[in-house]
Amino acid sequence: MGTSTGVGSGLRVLPEGRLSYGMQLPITSLSTLYAEPWEVEAGPSDLREIARTADRLGFAYLATCDHVAVPTRLAAAMGTVWYDPVATLAHLAAVTERTLLLSHVTVAALRHPLALAKQYATVDRLAAGRLVLGVGAGHVREEFEALGVDFGRRGAILDETIDALKAALGPAEFPEFSGRRFAFRGLGQAPRPVRTPRPPVWVGGSSPAALRRAALRGDGWLSQGDRREELPHRVATLRRLREEAALDGPFAVGAIAEPLYVGTPAWDTGTGTLTGRAGTLAESLRVYAGMGVDQIQVRFRCRGLRELLDQMEVFATGVAPLLCD
Repeated sequence: MGTSTGVGSGLRVLPEGRLSYGMQLPITSLSTLYAEPWEVEAGPSDLREIARTADRLGFAYLATCDHVAVPTRLAAAMGTVWYDPVATLAHLAAVTERTLLLSHVTVAALRHPLALAKQYATVDRLAAGRLVLGVGAGHVREEFEALGVDFGRRGAILDETIDALKAALGPAEFPEFSGRRFAFRGLGQAPRPVRTPRPPVWVGGSSPAALRRAALRGDGWLSQGDRREELPHRVATLRRLREEAALDGPFAVGAIAEPLYVGTPAWDTGTGTLTGRAGTLAESLRVYAGMGVDQIQVRFRCRGLRELLDQMEVFATGVAPLLCD
């Protein structure tokens, strides 16, 4: 179920038959669940250096996630620093050339699809066709309430939003869509995306509703942290739903790998971190391909920017070439 959609010879795509790898950007969200202490004091120049390094080393994508506001009850765990994904990806489009730029994920139901299409079409234009639009239902009730969106109906709203986005991001300069909540016609919207027929839409989430949404409406699925033992069932469900609907086009399946440290760390990287030599890590990560996964999202344990860049380098040069063996 791989995908190789893209434009231009320089665009980095997800190659058939090989486990690809991307990474969620540090610094842009400071959740205590995964952010490293050094990220608190890091800034835009560090972010640009990470992006340039990923682009040079062959990372398939860079991703950033989305929250408009975080309520007091969740602030201790989630933090309140969440960079806007549209602004962040547009900024990094200027300092990268090949790596895909992924929203993982934007809470699409919080915005009107025509406005969202305008923003992300502009990102795709600025990035010369490198956008992948990842969308998800969201989970913070107060966020929806503050923006006047029915939290209880967010799944249904997202379903229609995806359909509307696919129409709005398509090749027509005057896109048309008619649904229960959204309708537009006779409205020209440019710039149009570079990617044809449109940028791919990957859907995040692991609930039955999210899997159905991804299989039937998306061009790919983004795991939201499923454990390894859960993934084969998820992938089988996606395949069954697509087969039942007679959908046989390209479809990307993504998973979030365990935290990584290439080599033997001289510090405590915590439980659950995969450590060891390149061959050992590659052998462990290749299991994902056997589950039907096309791309893994990697995260490196590190104590500072320099260590992160070093980890990215040794992963790309030592581990990545072994992922297709």
